[in-house]
Amino acid sequence: MRPRKPAIRTCIGCGTSEDKREVVRFVRMPDGTVEVDPTGKANGRGAYVHTSLECFETAIRKRKFTSALRTHVNEDDIGRLRAEFERVLETRGTFDHEDGDA
Repeated sequence: MRPRKPAIRTCIGCGTSEDKREVVRFVRMPDGTVEVDPTGKANGRGAYVHTSLECFETAIRKRKFTSALRTHVNEDDIGRLRAEFERVLETRGTFDHEDGDA
């Protein structure tokens, strides 16, 4: 039996492809809300971002979440998603503080 190919996903922030385990999934839930999906298995339309705040901020600035998830993401949602994204990065141990304090 041949080994399985890794699932490759494209970051909406920078546009590069990476193994599914190296990115964080955002999902539009059936009710239209957008959530961070740390398991990568929630039902709904998904978009992926590298585990860096830079890619997240780029995706926000270029309005990539709106186009990838085919829904409007307002400022309140962005603040909530940023907090959830940082929480996921901390649990994965990949959170980089922008100001250099560890």
